[in-house]
Amino acid sequence: MSFSRRNFLIATGVAAASTSVLSACSSGSEGGSQDKAPKVTGSKTTEIPVGTKADSTGPAPEVKGAVKGGTIYSLQQFDMDHMDPAQIYVSTEAAITVPIMRGLTGYKLDDKGNAVLVGDAATDAGTMKDGGKTWSYTIKDGIKWEDGTDLSMDDVRHTFERLFAAFVVEGPRYVQDFLEGGDKYKGPYEGKSLDSIEIDGKTITFRLKEARVDFNYTLAMRGYSLVPKAKDTKEKYDKKPVSCGPYKVDSRSIGKSMTFVRNEHWDPKTDSIRNAYPDKYLFQFGYELVASTDRWIADQGNDQYAVPIFNEIAPERLAQVLTNAEYKKRVLTAVDTVTYYWPINMTRIKDLKVRQAINYAWPHQQLQTIGGGAASQEIATTIFAPVTPGYTKFDLYGVDKKPGGNPEKAKALLKEAGKVGQKLVIAYQQSDTAVKTAVAIKNALEEAGFTVVNKQVDKSTFYTQIGKIDNDFDLFAAGWSPDWPGGYSQFYPCWSGKNIGDGRSNYAQLDDPGVNKAIQAAGQIADVEEANKAWGNVDKMIMELAAVVPDYHKIRNYMYGSKVGNVIWDAGNTCVALSKLYAKK
Repeated sequence: MSFSRRNFLIATGVAAASTSVLSACSSGSEGGSQDKAPKVTGSKTTEIPVGTKADSTGPAPEVKGAVKGGTIYSLQQFDMDHMDPAQIYVSTEAAITVPIMRGLTGYKLDDKGNAVLVGDAATDAGTMKDGGKTWSYTIKDGIKWEDGTDLSMDDVRHTFERLFAAFVVEGPRYVQDFLEGGDKYKGPYEGKSLDSIEIDGKTITFRLKEARVDFNYTLAMRGYSLVPKAKDTKEKYDKKPVSCGPYKVDSRSIGKSMTFVRNEHWDPKTDSIRNAYPDKYLFQFGYELVASTDRWIADQGNDQYAVPIFNEIAPERLAQVLTNAEYKKRVLTAVDTVTYYWPINMTRIKDLKVRQAINYAWPHQQLQTIGGGAASQEIATTIFAPVTPGYTKFDLYGVDKKPGGNPEKAKALLKEAGKVGQKLVIAYQQSDTAVKTAVAIKNALEEAGFTVVNKQVDKSTFYTQIGKIDNDFDLFAAGWSPDWPGGYSQFYPCWSGKNIGDGRSNYAQLDDPGVNKAIQAAGQIADVEEANKAWGNVDKMIMELAAVVPDYHKIRNYMYGSKVGNVIWDAGNTCVALSKLYAKK
């Protein structure tokens, strides 16, 4: 999934019993300084094991000291493009909808944020047969929609069949690509069912084209949350989804705010994942990072009950906050699996030397400073983050030796290609940091011999616009955190030629036969160590084609209000654990 576009965690070649995710994180309770921030390189990973049926049985463990009541507020920069789960593949959307959407599987957290994969609407994390080609799930009793109707097996089947409808263009494609017959199926709206989805009583069975030992992790993505058949309004469902979680949407003002209130028909005995302490969640949108950080620093009024979803401490305020022992008590720091990068549009920039020149000219060090320095970012030379299984360290474009860029080398490549003065159109979002970043990139690339046009794109439609195959941009800011730890969900959605199309995540539109073959082959390797080596080689192949400029690996620093209880990192969804918060009395 991208942080900039999609969601989180995945691993191919991982044993069916567990997968891995970054664990390095800390609360701010002990104070500290900016120099003590964790580093991405060298950070350890931990496992997200598959839980038992008992782990999947509700209610969720009580949070020590938690009390019911009150409102939790959230100050956010961006509203959401989508609320139809089938269209959700952006981290913010996935994180915000945890309290209202349920899938077959999900991540259960302990009091430190460590995760275990469990059954959510299902009684357990699934039964695998045929080496991973067949998966079955039995649905729990007692789950109801917000109108009081029971979750039915027709709803469960319909949830997965509607993924194939023509209007679903933004969400993850794993299930559609994995299911037998999925390449010819057009969705359920003409009365046809997909034969590879079978219902027997309260059990749903999926028959896959090939073995997927990690299919249970795939289903934990928000894109596969359940939808009631009788309430499915197709495209209109995107505006207000129907809940079977502990909360439901009460009101929404696009671009401004959204409110969740309690779903009176949610039964905590059916839910081992979510607690429901606040009476209400109020999300407020349109806050730049400086504005939200200043409000958390001031810690006044309702802001005392406010948390971020992805609004980090503003780079301009990072040193001020991290060197203040009192402020640091209200900071959650976590090393993330995400790598931010700039895909190069391969359909427009076809000359390898030009793409290599962009990589050599890139002002990594300047951008790191704009982004808050080493306490917030680690300069990247690879697509894989160092905390992801399969990471291999390499540096094809001399970034470690010249982190500020090598304009001389870049200009020499442009001369060899006969492309001095090559025009580049760069797309970026509307934010204070993005503007500074775009200016620094423009200056560096022009010093190297490019002609650069910066285009600011509306933040509410940014990923929709860069996700169109006929877009007019050469470079665009993006980023990806694997949908589950490991290589498959890092490289298949973003770099396989199969994922070129409107709404897909292959922004570079890379369709290289060698890369496609390597991704397919790596995805079939069962041995963990061999699979990890293969994914490291895929990373290097893509970088040799210079299809992207890796920018940085992320260290996240979140500040929150003094009256928010139990602010922990959700290792399963790589975000603040929204369903574990409470408002202090």
